[in-house]
Amino acid sequence: MRHFRFSHLAIVAAAGLLIIGLACGEEKVPMPQGDPTAVPSGEGWVNLFDAGHAGQWQNTSGKVAGFEIKDGVFHIPGTKVGGYLMYSGETFKDFELHIEYKVAVKANSGVFFRSDPQNPVQGGFEIQVFDDCGKPASDVSSGSLYDVATPMFNMSKPTGEWNSFDITCKGSLLVVVMNGWKIIDTDLSKMTMPIGKFDTPLAQLPQDGHFLLQDHHGEVWYRNMLVKKL
Repeated sequence: MRHFRFSHLAIVAAAGLLIIGLACGEEKVPMPQGDPTAVPSGEGWVNLFDAGHAGQWQNTSGKVAGFEIKDGVFHIPGTKVGGYLMYSGETFKDFELHIEYKVAVKANSGVFFRSDPQNPVQGGFEIQVFDDCGKPASDVSSGSLYDVATPMFNMSKPTGEWNSFDITCKGSLLVVVMNGWKIIDTDLSKMTMPIGKFDTPLAQLPQDGHFLLQDHHGEVWYRNMLVKKL
């Protein structure tokens, strides 16, 4: 991946759009601009990074833990060990999830849900986290259902800025909102054949499982991971 250079932002006033390529990449085309959504509050929301839940995160590889949670921020330093960091407190089936993240240069990670910690690549779902601001949307860009569904837009903000995902799973329905824009709205029950990396049709995967965050050897920060069961 190329190192992105930052410059002044150019606004397309007539359309209310941002030319993201002038901010963090080389795609000099009008693209929508979003901002992280507000942290949800109210009955039913649980913060998985607060003091009562932070101790239930673990490295599924059994090796030296490559993360820390301090002042509500989950920091993955990006080590050669890599692996997956699982919330072990309970599993989740139907839910709303709000989570925010920022990445270092060239960092790669992912938010996994309904996942089998013994086989997260084939036994669960991943919303991609990547340092790819200004790049065209693809099935491996930020906000994608990794290697399966391409987001409507790549809404990534520049390296080092906070982004938000709001992910809703209800039965086979999956909706992803990134920085305030709905980018994926799909029905997993229609995916009755193997797609992308998956050997098993997504329609046949379990609808219950763990949350995991990926350590893919790059430095990433997460915060405000709030979930509400539906």
